[in-house]
Amino acid sequence: QVQLRESGGGSVQAGGSLRLSCAASEYANTIGYYCVAWFRQAPGEDREGVAFRNRFGGVRYADSVKGRFTISKDDAKSTLYLQMNSLEPEDTAMYYCAAVYGSDCPIERHRYNHWGQGTQVTVSS
Repeated sequence: QVQLRESGGGSVQAGGSLRLSCAASEYANTIGYYCVAWFRQAPGEDREGVAFRNRFGGVRYADSVKGRFTISKDDAKSTLYLQMNSLEPEDTAMYYCAAVYGSDCPIERHRYNHWGQGTQVTVSS
């Protein structure tokens, strides 16, 4: 069972940067076989996927964050990262990391069976 724990959230001004981390524990030496992703959920909104990384290193981003966010993974540390630059007030949300075993990297949140508890990101104008 993979357990995920996010960290690195906080409050920044528009234009600033943050790096989120997601540490995997419990049999985490298999994390290299997982698709990993970052989702976010703003108050009153659905949870949306913003960045995805498959087990082969392929990445995909939501249009709203393309060019500003970068997803990366360090298998040796069993840690997933989300580098967020040029942050905008619209990026304010709770951010969650998620994982699902296999080569497929779906955009639908219900297909992910491992989730962290979330970390809050607040961007002020």
